[in-house]
Amino acid sequence: MRGLTGAGPLPGPGGTARSQVSRWAVGTATAGFAALALALSACSTGGTGTRDEGPAHASGVTGAAASPSLPAGASPRVDAVRLVQEDPLVSVAVKRDLRPCNGDEYPVDVSYGELTGGSVDDVVINVLTCGDTVGVGSYVYRREGGRYENVFRIEEPPVYAEIDRGDLLVTKQVYDAGDPVTDPSGEDVITYRWTTDRFVARHHWHNDYGTTARGGEPAPVPESN
Repeated sequence: MRGLTGAGPLPGPGGTARSQVSRWAVGTATAGFAALALALSACSTGGTGTRDEGPAHASGVTGAAASPSLPAGASPRVDAVRLVQEDPLVSVAVKRDLRPCNGDEYPVDVSYGELTGGSVDDVVINVLTCGDTVGVGSYVYRREGGRYENVFRIEEPPVYAEIDRGDLLVTKQVYDAGDPVTDPSGEDVITYRWTTDRFVARHHWHNDYGTTARGGEPAPVPESN
């Protein structure tokens, strides 16, 4: 199952590479996540990466007005929770699970940066689970015609999307048969680049946990027609 829009087809398995990401969700998985992972599939993954701008939890930016000190081209802070809840492209399951974890603290990470060459920064939103911080959905919004449009989405937990030097970096943890949910075998990492009106996969590599020291270069992915 592939839950992507606004992107070319996912590449097949690529070469290995030095690990660029941390195992941010592995050590804290709980029985609740176990049920989620088993229900979705054994190929689920999760991720991290290098952000152009660090994420801010939505509760800290919801409803915030544009700051007069923002640099040229920067995006005013958005109401990330409302943006996801009102987006018809976001699944009912993700919307149903997007609830406050503590008071008005929503499990959402938000990053701003240049991905699509628009006049203002694009917005990357990751919806997480409470406590475990497992990514259940990742989305990219581009400002078009005075509103934010969903130009990329992936809803295959555990998943995490980030901005990496102008590219979109998506990381997903991989489980082999018999792997406990707290100990995935590795991770798939895919980089996407914006081309005119959509994201296209450019590179794909796989890291095996415990063997990534062998290194290797990311394998290029042919562009789709």
